[in-house]
Amino acid sequence: MIEDMEMKDRDELFSKAIKAGKRTYFFDVKSTKNDEKYITITESKRRFDESQNRFFYEKHKIFLYKEDFEKVAKGLNDAITFVETGELPADYYDEPAPRSYSHEETPHSEIDSAIDKWFDDLG
Repeated sequence: MIEDMEMKDRDELFSKAIKAGKRTYFFDVKSTKNDEKYITITESKRRFDESQNRFFYEKHKIFLYKEDFEKVAKGLNDAITFVETGELPADYYDEPAPRSYSHEETPHSEIDSAIDKWFDDLG
């Protein structure tokens, strides 16, 4: 039992909770056995289960490793800047398209048709 508490204390180095509307985001810095630090980001939403007549928390978690911090921070900042200003980052067209949207593999018209069909199927 004491070993578990010591492991938890060593594992979690920092925690910050951000309340945002109906969601809470947790930013936790943890370490591995080799003392490598990483970040977990958890989104938590309070939901109501009508079948059990009680509230529960739906959680989604991602892990960010040290070697990816710079790229993830840049991507997040670029996305936030675009939302706030509508301006694309200077290097936007220099970056490769995501695998599922590769221009070489699938022409835009096929992607657009597939998206239209998907929305039509939604009713």
